[in-house]
Amino acid sequence: MSDPGSGADSVFDVKKVRLLIELMKEHDLAEVDLRQGDQRVRLRRGGEPFVGSVAPAGGASASQPTINALPSTAKGPTQEGPGADLAVIKSPMVGTFYTASSPESPSFVKVGSHVGPDTTVCIIEAMKVFNEIPAEISGKVAAVLVENGSPVEFGQPLFKIDTRK
Repeated sequence: MSDPGSGADSVFDVKKVRLLIELMKEHDLAEVDLRQGDQRVRLRRGGEPFVGSVAPAGGASASQPTINALPSTAKGPTQEGPGADLAVIKSPMVGTFYTASSPESPSFVKVGSHVGPDTTVCIIEAMKVFNEIPAEISGKVAAVLVENGSPVEFGQPLFKIDTRK
């Protein structure tokens, strides 16, 4: 029986991991999170964990690579002020905010939509890489705080989620 991490096609191949580390250094990335089928590799340098996502495993286009490296340390949804039942989903990176995967597609979510932790709420394009952003919380979308096509900053609030059951 062979070692599952020794094959050239394995995401756990030592040469591939070293290459990823070099790319992280070269591009000053804090984290790389890769998934292929049910295999996953997450490389992180210092700091706090980020909230982010990888492109879908199935058929990505040339403008939407399947490997996304996210230089981010944003925290997940946070409770805000007097409305303790409202959580805020913040941007895990600097980029351009999109509500749908293409101009012809419907928005991933809108006010009133119910979301779960794995629900994609938007896409943020950073350096020609399209990153799907999951809700990471369950609830109902109370507000969309950014307009489609707008630039967003790291940590900028994107959505308010009502977490009441």
